[in-house]
Amino acid sequence: CDRFTFEGFLPVKKGRKTRLESLSTEIRTMVFYESPYRVAKTLLEMAAVFGEDRMASVSRELSKKFEETLRGGLKELGETLKDRNAKGEFVIVVEGINEKQA
Repeated sequence: CDRFTFEGFLPVKKGRKTRLESLSTEIRTMVFYESPYRVAKTLLEMAAVFGEDRMASVSRELSKKFEETLRGGLKELGETLKDRNAKGEFVIVVEGINEKQA
């Protein structure tokens, strides 16, 4: 990745799907923040809009003692985290769409 866009937190309710749809053709890597209560749901929503196999990473507690990073497809990550009792601050990094597909 040589370019990225920082998106911060997605809207909690109104405008959430619209925001994701507007980012579906973004070629830059996208960086999001998410709460532990919504991280799995957000990943599954992203999988529905961006594609299940779009590569991503989910990191929690960056620069802290219990730092952890998971990598894989959006659906795989969402399924992995939905059964966990997630804690901490989360950063989701999603690859941009291939320029040839844009």
